Formats: sequence, structure tokens, C-alpha cells
Amino acid sequence: MDGLVPALQTAGYILVCALAFSLSIAIHEFGHFIAALKLGYRVDRFSIGFGPAIWKKVWRGVEYRISWIPLGGYVSIPEVDPEGTKAIEGAKDAPAAPPPGPKAPPWKDLVVAVAGPAMNVVLAFVLAVVLALTPEARFGTMPAKVSFVDPDGPAGRGGMEAGDEVVSVGGHAVSSWSDMRTEVQFAAGRETEFKVRRGEDILTLAITPETVDGVAMIMAVSETNANAACAMWMPHRNPFLQVAWDAGAVFRALEGLVTPREMKATGKAVGGPVMIAKGTYATIRRDTWDGIGFLRFINTNLAVMNLLPIPVLDGGLILFSLIAMIMRRRIPEKIVAPVTMFFMYLLMALMAFLVIRDFWIIGKRAAKDSEAVRQSQETQREEAPPDGD
Repeated sequence: MDGLVPALQTAGYILVCALAFSLSIAIHEFGHFIAALKLGYRVDRFSIGFGPAIWKKVWRGVEYRISWIPLGGYVSIPEVDPEGTKAIEGAKDAPAAPPPGPKAPPWKDLVVAVAGPAMNVVLAFVLAVVLALTPEARFGTMPAKVSFVDPDGPAGRGGMEAGDEVVSVGGHAVSSWSDMRTEVQFAAGRETEFKVRRGEDILTLAITPETVDGVAMIMAVSETNANAACAMWMPHRNPFLQVAWDAGAVFRALEGLVTPREMKATGKAVGGPVMIAKGTYATIRRDTWDGIGFLRFINTNLAVMNLLPIPVLDGGLILFSLIAMIMRRRIPEKIVAPVTMFFMYLLMALMAFLVIRDFWIIGKRAAKDSEAVRQSQETQREEAPPDGD
């Protein structure tokens, strides 16, 4: 009975995480869904998740379903993306192609594509407003000022001292400890220029962040203040500033992914679906309001990522629609279809890789923690006095 309550609590947190992800996916797909219906498109299916259905129901000509693979969702609109629908659902399960005839004007496709990310932004802003109106929600940042430096660590070897205030890392200005941690992560394993303010002087130091259990570190500790307990994604109580910060953080990660010298470290820093779910679970369990803030950040992330001009993402459809509007004719389907399918399979392969990597990282950390516990227990047994008579 003693273990039942913790088990039920864990199950409850997992359920909350699943519902949170489902909400983000559902609101995104609802944007596409409602825009398509209002513009006169035929909608065949609204699915949360991929693969075989756990539950489904047909209502007013649309099949609503919850599917087994909880890594996204989709709305089946054959007039907008027939090839994508076939790739997701399979040829046997896909609905019949729309009847021949003139296609809708491309501006309608554009509206349908934008509606999904727009709904994620709306949800992110609503969550930001809820947090702003919640006295218990904690906001703030810590200055990028150092209180302690391990002399044998990367920062100590590079000449950093207690009292230094970090001004920039790798040419990127930092205004908080969270900003500095982000830049350090993107600079892992690479000698990087740190500019620090020491008294009245600005000094330039060369420091190479080291990776420990997947996290880049310089072995320096920040000054503590009243904001020390704030999550790094909760810097602003103002909803506009907060959502803008969220978007800026996503753009910074994208910049790292396309910058040759930062590509490798940034790629390692980016978590896949399993790591995001694990982070959400840990955050909600630690603090409900921080968990809601993390969900807000995830929704902004979804909006920005889906707007990238890559076929199969919403941004790809936006790009094709804009080209059609400018050229006054659509790109031939014989070009769009294979390009879309190529990126569809590429995205699926990337998702599979990220899931496998996430499990590998989690397993590696668990094994290391288990070994640390075992060694600690052995040390305690060796140091314990022998039992007396």
C-alpha cells in the first residue's frame, strides 16, 4: 500500500504530460481543420497521433481519431496535400482523391497552412497571460555573473575568476546566466571567445566548454539571488515579452544548426520527442506553473518550426502557395509530389533517429546513476564499523 500512492502520482503526472502534448497537437491541427472547412475544402480525417486508431468516430462526414503513435497528428485535406495524406495514412487507408476540376486559389492553401502555427501562437500567448496573472508563478533571470570557478575546470584554465560578469560568448551577447548556458551548450568542445567584465575592464578569454553526460559545462557557478529558483524559460511576466523570448530562443537554436562551427554541438543539444516528454514530466512534477511555462515554450517552438520553408511542413505549403500567387500558376504536381514525399521520409527517419538517441542518452545516464549508487553503497559498507558482540 505504501508504494501505491507514489505509483498513482507518477501515473497521474504521465497522464498530464500526455494531455499537454495532445493539447498542443490538437490546437495546431484544429487551426488547419477550421480554416479548411470555412474555405470550402473537403476534410476527411482529423487525427491526434499516427498509425492505427485507438478510437475513431465519423461525424458530419469527418472521421475523428486518436492513433497509437503520439508523435504528432494531421488533418486529411486531399485537395491541399493528396500525396502527403497517402504517405501518412497508406494507400489503402487514404481517402479517395478529390474529383477533377479547378483547384482552389493558392491564397486559400496559404491560409490553411498558416492557421496551424497561428493557433499554437495563440495558445502560447493564452498560457503566458495565465501565468502572468498567477501570483505563485515565478519569473526572473540571474545575471551572468560568476561567484565561484573550479581552478581545474575549463573556465579556471581559461583565466575566468570569481566576480567576472560574462558579456558575450562566441560573439553572441548574453544578458543572463540562462543566455550564457545556451551559448556554452552550442560551443561544446570548441575553443570559444568569452568576453567578461572585470571591474572597469572588458577582458577576452579563450575557454573550451567540456561535455559531461550530454551537457556542456565550464565549471563555474553563478551568483545567487531571489530569482535563482526561476526556470530558465520563465524570464518575463509580460506575456508579449515572454512569447517574443520563446521565439528568439528557437531562432537561436536554428541559427546554431546552420552555422558550420556550431552545427555539431547544437545538434547534440537538441532533444527529440522522448527527451522533451521527459523534460515536461520532470518540470510538471517539480512545479506546476513551470510546467505550464514549458508547455507555452513548446507551442511557440512548434509554431516556428512548422513555418520553416521545408516541403511536408506548413512552411513548405506556404512557399508553394506564394510561388503560385507570384507566378500566377501552380508548380506542377509531378514536381511537388516527389519532393514532398522525399522530405516526408526524411522527416520520419530524423524522428526515428532522435527517438533512438533519446533512449540511448536516458539509458546511459541511468546506468551511470546506478553505478554511482552502487559505489556509494560499497563505500558505506567498507567504512561501517564491524558489528560488536
